[in-house]
Amino acid sequence: MTSPQAVPAAGTVAPAVDAELAALLSINTVGVLGWSETGLIDRANEALVQWLGPLPRIVDALPEGLRSLLGVDDGPPLGGGTRERSGWVVLHDGRRLHLRVRVRAVPAAGGGRCLAVIEDCSIEDERDLARMEMGALMESADVGVATFDTAHGWLDGAPPSTPSGASRVGLQRISREVVEPASLPAYERLQQALRHGERAEVRYAVRHPEAGRRWLLTRVEPGAFAEGRATMSVVTRDVTEQELAQRRNERLLRELQTILDASAAGIGFFRSGRLVRCNGRFESLLSLGSGDADGMTLDQLLLACGATPGTAADARRVLHAAGSFEADLARRSNAAGMAGVPWVSLSLRLTRPDDDLETVAVITDITPLKKQQAAVEAMARERELMFDLSDVGIAYERGGRIGRANQALAELLMYSRSELLSMPVERLYESADVYAQLAPMEQRDLQRFGRFHGERRIRRGDGSLLWVQATRRVVDPADPAAGTIWSFVDVDERRRAREALLLQADRTRAVLDSVLVGIVTVGAGGIEWMNRSARRMFGGELADFVGEPIATVATAEIAHPLRRTDFTQTLQDGQSEAFECRLMARDGRRFWVAANVVATGTDPQSRQLTYALMDIDRRRQAELNVAQARASMQRIIETAPLAIALFDAPTRAVLQLNQTMAAFAGVPVSRIDGRPLSDWLDAGTAGLLSASFEQALHTGETVRSELRQELPTGPRIWDVRCVSLGATDTAAEQVLLVASDVTEQREEDRARLDAAIAQREILIREVHHRIKNNLQGVAGLLQQSALRLPQAAAAIGEAVAQVHAIAQVHGLQVGQGGTLDVVGVLEAIAASVQRMFGRTISVEVAGVDMHRFALAEQDSIAVALSINELLTNAIKHGQGDVRCRLQAEGAGVALEIASRSSLPAGFSLTGLRGGPSGLSLVRALLPRKGAALSLQQVADDVVARIALEPPGLAIMAAAAPAAAWSGR
Repeated sequence: MTSPQAVPAAGTVAPAVDAELAALLSINTVGVLGWSETGLIDRANEALVQWLGPLPRIVDALPEGLRSLLGVDDGPPLGGGTRERSGWVVLHDGRRLHLRVRVRAVPAAGGGRCLAVIEDCSIEDERDLARMEMGALMESADVGVATFDTAHGWLDGAPPSTPSGASRVGLQRISREVVEPASLPAYERLQQALRHGERAEVRYAVRHPEAGRRWLLTRVEPGAFAEGRATMSVVTRDVTEQELAQRRNERLLRELQTILDASAAGIGFFRSGRLVRCNGRFESLLSLGSGDADGMTLDQLLLACGATPGTAADARRVLHAAGSFEADLARRSNAAGMAGVPWVSLSLRLTRPDDDLETVAVITDITPLKKQQAAVEAMARERELMFDLSDVGIAYERGGRIGRANQALAELLMYSRSELLSMPVERLYESADVYAQLAPMEQRDLQRFGRFHGERRIRRGDGSLLWVQATRRVVDPADPAAGTIWSFVDVDERRRAREALLLQADRTRAVLDSVLVGIVTVGAGGIEWMNRSARRMFGGELADFVGEPIATVATAEIAHPLRRTDFTQTLQDGQSEAFECRLMARDGRRFWVAANVVATGTDPQSRQLTYALMDIDRRRQAELNVAQARASMQRIIETAPLAIALFDAPTRAVLQLNQTMAAFAGVPVSRIDGRPLSDWLDAGTAGLLSASFEQALHTGETVRSELRQELPTGPRIWDVRCVSLGATDTAAEQVLLVASDVTEQREEDRARLDAAIAQREILIREVHHRIKNNLQGVAGLLQQSALRLPQAAAAIGEAVAQVHAIAQVHGLQVGQGGTLDVVGVLEAIAASVQRMFGRTISVEVAGVDMHRFALAEQDSIAVALSINELLTNAIKHGQGDVRCRLQAEGAGVALEIASRSSLPAGFSLTGLRGGPSGLSLVRALLPRKGAALSLQQVADDVVARIALEPPGLAIMAAAAPAAAWSGR
């Protein structure tokens, strides 16, 4: 072996080498080799020794390939030239190197020498290969590649034919706008790495305008060239499929792991007949601890599951022969580890049928299944019960006769179940002829599809016909003799509804036939239907135009609207477009129509166009008639005894008026015509009329009101009506005002109303007075009955108190009609009960203006009876005086009745049952709205509380002063 610095020739001393040359050779990365003309190696640097390993002492001992490249057998180069060769060299240790050799002869004292420079071309080969692979990758793969050089900027490795920047899609075409919001932090990390030249690998999602949501992986790899310039490579790949696949695989792995962990079956994997891996359920079914099953053999597993030694041997033979073995095993009493699991199902399966080294065992606890087998008969009975209780009529038919039927079918056909047995199926049809017609069709459907489904009529037991939805299905497609199953659903009402709908459609078309506007329905195939007016307008019958384009009646103009074919694309569902055009009927008549086309449907292939056509000649005649009517109306306006004026809606200026309107305003016509309201009316009246105008314009209805004028001759009352007139092609929206003087009429109405009110008040007072007298007479009769019947005196006394309470209400209404003062009702009822029972009842009215609160006439008797019952209960069940307190609470009043007593334990009004008790009567009498009852214990007192509020309570207010203007 030689030194890496110099190999001296045998028996000689190495010549002196300059120190600088020695240092240069030691740091040079290119191999240098020197030998004398005698073949002795006298120089080799460290780089060459690292490539080739320890060098021999003579060049003839070098590897054959290297000797060939050096040209040892060829001699030194002639004429001081340089010989260059390259090739592959196989070293002594089997390595192959691609080397380039340059050899030059050097004259020296004592003989010539040769020097060789040996370069390793492997790096260049790898670089060229990398360039080719990168070029192919950049041309064929969806990868963006770019390199940054501090001297030249971004460099792309695309071929000359590739447009500049094509390889930098990952850098130049991914802007912040297309990045998904959730991926913005990752995108920011990428930008940070690009700015600072840091290594990074970022995965982020973008929203491509064409491809949709895509996942990209960008890798930033900083580096440096040999001369120290900084560089940076960026690779961007579309990893959408990888990302989706990875997420899907992760989800599947989680699901699989969850299934295995949550599986009720024990799963074990055997290799070479011994257990290698199993889940926790496998060990728990075998009653083993964690890890105790490791190394278990298949024979041990079979025995632990309850198999006999003979069964275990048979199982192994079946497994090796068929590749799988399955058995339900019963635990024997001496089977170890199977306590509590009487039955198990064992399944053994080879992972590859031709290799018995790997086996998967699955143990399942089938004890519940074995228990369920005992319930099969019960389930059969339940199925039979479900068959009988089904609302759908079901029958089993075999050989053309009914073999079995449920109760629903018997009720549907109006037969008994015994009558249906063995009945020919032919009797379920409307008639024998219908059976002969439909039976072959049903058999054809059964043979083709295995079932028949349709609607038909059946004849019931009473001879009536009924529409049903019949379904027939074969029991066994492979055995036609197995029979069929029939099911019948009553659809008679649905059928009648459908017929009614068709009848309604016919009626609708009849109505359309009666209108004067021509209606034409056009589909994709042309005209589908037209009404009578359209047929008369086109000069033909429906059969003449069905399937024809509607442009068949258009005139010769190229831009005729009926020749347009874009209505189905430009019009939305329900949207319409109006136009006017000329038509030419089949009889040659030409006329103008105003048309409106409406598109219906959303499917472009099945959309329909409906044209409504109206003859404009008739409209023009109508316009002429309208003009004549307006002239007649003008004459009526001028001569009518009403104040009439026509106003421009935006400006409120008078457009037209008559002389009576001048009398209404109290100024000459010249001061009114063409001027707004504020110029010839006072501010108050002008504002009120302007508000009526606004209401009429917004609602489109007639606004009626009254206007009271104070004139020197006396007040005058005008009945004013305002109506909006819609805008036309030639005029803006207008308002018509009509006012009539109703002063005398209102005076007469007021006089009649006052007389009627006075008469009504007299009659009401008389009725209430007589009712009070009659009730007092009834009370007297009841008191006499109480004297004759002492055993019923208590009940009669309660009735007498109730009658007195009603009489008190009618007595109050004698002097006051309508609502009753709450304070007066309370005081009257308290006084009546006090007289009846001889107990003191104190009444306290708290608050001011309590007389504002009154009871409605329809609720006064109910409230009075309720107060009477509560006072009676307080006297019967309490001790001492009874105290009443009436006070205002917000918009209502509250009445509290207190007496010294106590409630039973756990008493609750909500749990009080209905009956003849006083509280039940109070709950029944009180109004449902605006009244609430409560009963509670307060210290030593029982307090009953009634809260009244609107609508059960009326609040009396002072009458507002009459206004000069009132809307009606």
